[in-house]
Amino acid sequence: MNTIERIKERRASGVSVREVVEPAVNAAESLNETLNAFLQIDRAGATKRAAELDASGETAGALAGVPVAIKDNICVRGLQTSCGSHILGNYHAPYDATVVERINQAGAVIIGKTNCDEFAMGSSNENSAFGVVRNPWDTARVPGGSSGGSAAAVAARIVPVALGSDTGGSVRQPAALCGVVGVKPTYGRVSRYGLVAFGSSLDQVGVLAANVRDAATVLSVIAGRDAHDATTADVPVPDYASELTGEIKGARLGVSRALLGEGLDAEVRASIEAAIEAYRELGAEIVEVDLPTAPYAIAVYYIIATAEASSNLARYDGVRYGFRAEESENLRAMYRRTREAGFGPEVKRRIMLGTYVLSSGYYDAYYLKAQKVRALIKDDFRRAFETCDAIITPTAPTTAFMIGEKVDDPLAMYLNDIYTVTANLAGVPGISIPCGLSNAGLPIGLQLLGPHWSEAILLRLAHAYEQAHPIDARPPVCAASD
Repeated sequence: MNTIERIKERRASGVSVREVVEPAVNAAESLNETLNAFLQIDRAGATKRAAELDASGETAGALAGVPVAIKDNICVRGLQTSCGSHILGNYHAPYDATVVERINQAGAVIIGKTNCDEFAMGSSNENSAFGVVRNPWDTARVPGGSSGGSAAAVAARIVPVALGSDTGGSVRQPAALCGVVGVKPTYGRVSRYGLVAFGSSLDQVGVLAANVRDAATVLSVIAGRDAHDATTADVPVPDYASELTGEIKGARLGVSRALLGEGLDAEVRASIEAAIEAYRELGAEIVEVDLPTAPYAIAVYYIIATAEASSNLARYDGVRYGFRAEESENLRAMYRRTREAGFGPEVKRRIMLGTYVLSSGYYDAYYLKAQKVRALIKDDFRRAFETCDAIITPTAPTTAFMIGEKVDDPLAMYLNDIYTVTANLAGVPGISIPCGLSNAGLPIGLQLLGPHWSEAILLRLAHAYEQAHPIDARPPVCAASD
């Protein structure tokens, strides 16, 4: 497929940006009826941008001429930003998110906005107000969520890279279920200016890519301090792609056996155990680590995340922008009817949960206690990383499940994030890479977690495994081979 490296080679041989971008737009349009991965495909904008790049002759940018898709909760000037929700109506962003500015400066061509769970709340992409996204490996199954549209677009070979957001695993989990690479950076590594807020202490913009090198290239472009986001850190950003040496001899990988127990699908467990042995053969040292508070992570996450969602989503009231319920007899009724009609059931559920845990008499019992356990989870990781360079876990407990299988069981749905939420609670980086296929031909993902600012180490570890154990299978639904 067209990886970033191959696109650069084609450009150097005289292939125009238009010749690279047009097939991506064509594939997005032709496959969208099947996958529903895109909410808006911007053929006119992509064609104009390609013409501008061709006219300028610019080929030096890290993403020069590379077609990219953007999750629909990240602002792109002039394009819709619905967050997969009716309540934002026909809202079109008047500005670019910082990550969008940076990929544009690097020469990327944005071809459209991808479908997602409403306000990034979901693990299956079944919560979008604009229909379910389907997994390219089996269209009867979910792609994961909430960045399911971005993951499906990359898996289907429509684009080599896409941006998503990760609040509790929403980049890494769909990456695993769709057989692509997903990177969640350290909290503060990438600006969130222009990312519509869900859980402000948890949200991160992340990268979905066809391979580790492409992910590393994009991360180098979007990372770094941003004056528009006070939570970004002034920490130097390395050229991640240049550090993919393939050499990991002596690296220490931590394994928590407690995370390979109950609730983990047998085929997923077998693939992760095989990956652990593969790392040993590559020269890594495998050490045991203890994460005693990890079993409490889901409970902690769904208190803190819903509390922050309740606060952040209070701004959607029908007054300033987006959908407004008509024919209301007074202001209070307008608020109520707007939110009732505009929000979907999962968003309402999380707003109510969050409002409850923040309410008088329950704040100390739930929210405050959750924050204390979050501190313990951070301490667990700090101690673990004193003995290892990274921790290896499954990304998700199962392969992609059937559409509709878990929609009536919120707890079963939430448990899909059991291996990913810890990284968001602790603020540490994580990456998911494919590590095999199930007997049914469905992708399985392994996750690597590292200390703060250790993205270069994680990418190098992931790249070494990817090179030693490539997965060449293609999903049944994908763009024509180039």
